[in-house]
Amino acid sequence: MGKIESKQPAPDIPKIISTWWERLQKKPPAPTMTIPNMNFNFPTLWGRRESKLPDPDIPSIFSTLWRTPNNANDFVPLFNDCVGIAAARTQEYLLFLDPEDKFQPSPAALNDIFLMTYITQSSHLHMTDSFNCTTMTKQQRILLGADWVWAVLERPTKNPRIQIAVQILHLPERGGPAEDIPPEVYTESMQMAKMESAHKNKAERMVDFCASIGNDCYALFLLFGRKGDPGNIYGVLSNNFHAAIGKTKINRALIENFFKGSRYLHTPTGMLQAIVTKRDSDPLTLLIKFT
Repeated sequence: MGKIESKQPAPDIPKIISTWWERLQKKPPAPTMTIPNMNFNFPTLWGRRESKLPDPDIPSIFSTLWRTPNNANDFVPLFNDCVGIAAARTQEYLLFLDPEDKFQPSPAALNDIFLMTYITQSSHLHMTDSFNCTTMTKQQRILLGADWVWAVLERPTKNPRIQIAVQILHLPERGGPAEDIPPEVYTESMQMAKMESAHKNKAERMVDFCASIGNDCYALFLLFGRKGDPGNIYGVLSNNFHAAIGKTKINRALIENFFKGSRYLHTPTGMLQAIVTKRDSDPLTLLIKFT
């Protein structure tokens, strides 16, 4: 019995390829996930679609990560973030208890922890062009009574529009900041200035400093712990402390007395908003809780 030859024609390879390609061309486009100002196209079996160019009218998603304050009061929430982190870091050390009761952070160390943390955060957030922090030298602390000065800056001159002189008060059991300064720190002019204000303590010297500038300079006393609450940070801010000079002694006892019967404590945000929205000539006194 002989072989039966196939009568089927040979496959038309070019036609098959052409038909297959036409079907692929009719498939739906590749799936796309869109993020503002960015386009990503996932590769598929039938190739990759070309990414679109970013729309110049839409801000980049990365531009909001570390933004520089643009409006007059954009620094207020940034200040709240910075001072909140600084206060929380300092609170960790305020609450530290040595099991053997032989060691505790010194007042100077606590001051440095707060200030260094604040400065680091404010630098990262690029807010120093609108709200800056000036640390005092040893000589300036002696003469002015302030540990540092916060300032709201005008644009574009960067002149201080509002200033907040800050002094930290520690609980007596922590030792408090020593007022005894080594003689080598004093210059002749400083010795003369010290003699003129010998009857005034550090708190009163800062109040005098603020009064010499005017109603746009505030004295802020930061209390690292209060009686019965050693682990929290509070503040008393006013541009009117000078009214008490000559009538009473401005000291920790007076500052603590502000909290007796108080029902409302401002946040750092509330404090700064009250300052920047106040009329120039008005007195202002606030109680603040920072932790």
